Amino acid sequence: MDIWFVLMELVSVFGMAFILGGLAQKFRQSPIIGYIFAGVAARLLINDTTMISNLAEIGVSLLLFSIGLEFSFKQLKRMGKIAFGGGASQVSLTVGTVCLAGLFFMELPQAFTLGALVALSSTTIVLRVLVDKAQMESIHGRTSLGILLFQDIAIVPLVIMISLFVPRSSGPGLGTHLVHLAAAVSGLVLILYILLYHLVPKLLSSRFVFPNRELTVLFAVATGLGATWAAHTAGISPALGAFVAGMLIGESPFATQVRSDIGSLKILMVTLFFASVGMFIKPLWFITHIHLIFPLALAIFLLKAGIIFGITRFLGVDRRHALATGIVLGQIGEFSFVLASEAMDGGLLNQTSMDYIIAVTILLMLATPYMVTAALPLSDRLINLFFKKNRRLETDDIAFPPDENRKVLVVGLGPAGRRVVTTLKAQGMSPVVIDVNPQGRQFAQQEEVPIFLGDAASEEILHHAGLSRVCLGVVTVPDARIAVEIITHMKRLAPDLPIAARCRYNRHYQDLLQAGATLVVDEEILMGETLGKEITTCLSDDACTLLASRLAGKTTE
Repeated sequence: MDIWFVLMELVSVFGMAFILGGLAQKFRQSPIIGYIFAGVAARLLINDTTMISNLAEIGVSLLLFSIGLEFSFKQLKRMGKIAFGGGASQVSLTVGTVCLAGLFFMELPQAFTLGALVALSSTTIVLRVLVDKAQMESIHGRTSLGILLFQDIAIVPLVIMISLFVPRSSGPGLGTHLVHLAAAVSGLVLILYILLYHLVPKLLSSRFVFPNRELTVLFAVATGLGATWAAHTAGISPALGAFVAGMLIGESPFATQVRSDIGSLKILMVTLFFASVGMFIKPLWFITHIHLIFPLALAIFLLKAGIIFGITRFLGVDRRHALATGIVLGQIGEFSFVLASEAMDGGLLNQTSMDYIIAVTILLMLATPYMVTAALPLSDRLINLFFKKNRRLETDDIAFPPDENRKVLVVGLGPAGRRVVTTLKAQGMSPVVIDVNPQGRQFAQQEEVPIFLGDAASEEILHHAGLSRVCLGVVTVPDARIAVEIITHMKRLAPDLPIAARCRYNRHYQDLLQAGATLVVDEEILMGETLGKEITTCLSDDACTLLASRLAGKTTE
């Protein structure tokens, strides 16, 4: 195919995504809706979208790679019973319920596949809207995050189980296939583990490599595409390989900076993915079958919302936020397209079933931004309607653990930053550090303080470091230009946060104040005052008699 024709296709898709995404934003909707409709328009305007679809397959893998970067076993562990108990119960009950209902109409492999598709929600859309609406730290936001984290890890066994249902008329039997699959997955994970945990960290720990943003971008892209290719070569899902690679990097100390560096690339992945989703829509077929699509979508929403409400209530979440969590997660997500593609390629789904799955999933995706936005108001109305009596007053306020109110974010781990950390610890505070130098990890480990490796001038780095949960920010970097940029981002994300800043040269004092610093320590003035005190002390000391006499114009014998 002519490369210039492919370029024209890409320009058309991204151009329409820009226009329709902007229109969606203008009407206070998620730009993702615009991206999906851009795909619909591309299908109508471009006769041959094969290349776009092929590129979208790579885009899906890279998108799942970026989602894997957001995954964290530590975060999953902190979620406790919500993630493990709630997530496992939600996935199991949803798969089981849909599978049992499906057995009345189809065989077990198809019924299980439908259950797996319905069980997963949209991590990309839900988290994006929660962040945009500043609800990420709300009770239902945190609960949704815990369940989404478990859903993300559940994709691994679900892909493997679906592959086991694929009919094999010839070739190795089920047992041989299972052994081959297990060996392929284990081998891929082992190779990625050795590469990402032992070889690459030594390279990235170099003070000459890690601060170079271009090199970390190249590392991330090479890893994502390399894992995609390796998984395809090994005979397993390419998207699964990319997701596993993202998870492994997400557990490394370099994860925060990698997430930040591929931010622009992630935008392209998301746009291309959702545009490719829109290309699957058959407008005329969709309209003529809406009488079947809408009830199916509504039934899935009510089923998932009900299951999640019951599970979260059992785990101790109050009615209001349990219902809001169910509303937020009542859709089908991007991982479901991966499972559907695997099932379609393996002959588990026919074209008609695939059309219904795509239509229902897209309809629910289109509704997701509205569902997330209306989750709390809608839950309030439903609770007032069904639970008028003995209703307990519930608020959005989060009761943080005692140490949450004593956290201080320290940016920069040079000599000044290290002294700030030790002083804060001595006063019973809980410092959290951001530093671009990987060598700062050793000091952070010695002091037992959390450290995020990355450039604090990135808002994503600040977000991952927990800026919204600290009581004070301290900027100790010596470069005034960088300090001003960091303070500006801090005030944009947390307007009421007090910030203390280091000022190396007096001429930058006003710049730091105008950027939003609450307290600025001027090193030149402080040094002058300290030097003056030291000189005065020295002059009054017997050991400085000779100096004092010379200053007075006298000589000593």
